Amino acid sequence: MQVVECLISKPSKGSAGKTGLWRTYKPVVDESKCNLCMLCWLYCPESVISSGGSCIVIDYEYCKGCGICSEICAKKAIEMVLEE
Repeated sequence: MQVVECLISKPSKGSAGKTGLWRTYKPVVDESKCNLCMLCWLYCPESVISSGGSCIVIDYEYCKGCGICSEICAKKAIEMVLEE
């Protein structure tokens, strides 16, 4: 039996600096839909998503608003909303 290792590279939070100020859209989580599968955390390029008990928490100071988390969410619990 051959064992295959999967290496995942995760940048540290804020590796691109504080990016929240130039974001156009931000991800907003619907807690009633989130099942904490953490796929959004796995795919987030800025590593700004963490588990907050019953739902995920997004650090908007470093979130660049790329929308990957919203696209990958199977439950559609993350919606991209225009910044105010």
